[in-house]
Amino acid sequence: MHVRPFCDVDDQFVPKVGMTFNTLKDAAKFYKDYAKATGFFTRVRSTNKKGNEIKNQLITCSRERKWKSKISPTEKTNPTAGLNCPARIYIHTLKDVGAWIISKVVLHHSHPCCPTQAEMLKQHRELSMSVRRTIENNEEAGIRPSKTYQTFVAAAGGHRELNFIEKDVRNYISREVQNVSEQEDAKEFEKYLLRMKEKNQNFFFELELEDDQSIKLAFWADARSRAAFEYFGDVISFDTTYNTNRYNLVCGSFVGVNHHGQSTLLGCALMKNEDIESFKWLFQCWLRCMGGNVPKGILTDQCTLMKRAIEACMPTIIHRCSSPSEMPVLIIRVKRDIVPSRPMRVKLSTSNPSVTEIYIGTMEQEDYAV
Repeated sequence: MHVRPFCDVDDQFVPKVGMTFNTLKDAAKFYKDYAKATGFFTRVRSTNKKGNEIKNQLITCSRERKWKSKISPTEKTNPTAGLNCPARIYIHTLKDVGAWIISKVVLHHSHPCCPTQAEMLKQHRELSMSVRRTIENNEEAGIRPSKTYQTFVAAAGGHRELNFIEKDVRNYISREVQNVSEQEDAKEFEKYLLRMKEKNQNFFFELELEDDQSIKLAFWADARSRAAFEYFGDVISFDTTYNTNRYNLVCGSFVGVNHHGQSTLLGCALMKNEDIESFKWLFQCWLRCMGGNVPKGILTDQCTLMKRAIEACMPTIIHRCSSPSEMPVLIIRVKRDIVPSRPMRVKLSTSNPSVTEIYIGTMEQEDYAV
């Protein structure tokens, strides 16, 4: 059964064989506007090129393809999808005049079209500039997308008065607003690391960005962490249990245990992906930060890719797997097994008699005070 669109479209806006356009984009927009007026939306079915130049293009109704759904007809929410609709136009270029001409037109459909609901079809839904600005302002203020959409509904007088849905608001936030915010945050993060470096030259950081200027890999360690590694870096742990709330970056931390049995931070990292190349980059970066000194032991979770990266970057290290909650206790046990004990000396502080200073090292060399 063929159904011709029932609508009052001016004859000059109906596609006809022989119509010419200055560009392919103009021809596609003409058919798109016709589709909106008649109640369907289009898709580019095929494009033929010669080198880098497009020679012709076939644009069809979105329900042109025929497929069989795995969902039972009684359970389907959209039973009219994929009906092998014949509606289409065929456009090709005119070599002599540099224009585009419609050479074939099929107007009838294999399904009913509803012009009154055309604006709610995916292709025809759009967000105006003022709507986009409001979404951006509300997102910055922390207002939920659902609340933002309800304000548009209230202002318009109902859902039917809008030519977009709540999903479009959410998609715009995830695709445009958060993406731009991620790029800006990456720039600010880099500026912060540079400021920390200016304040203390012993602050160490390395940063690698994606092509879209978002964070791919980052590592940093302050002067205190680098100094602590000299005394408590014989056995360490590396944990990637946590993710950042925004941008879903993996947050990794290098941790040692001091002579009080307390955890001490030896460096932090952010990673977009937990792959072997990212782990290699991170471990090599951490070794450069610590002067190339390889610890005697390291504890991590049971990540195979992390294990392979450790074997490649630190082949002499003793590697053990552990759950994050048990790592501090296991570090102390591993230290007892593989690290020679070092003498300690306790004395009262000369500047403040109420403070006890603990020195690690030999009796002749007072290396580090806590």
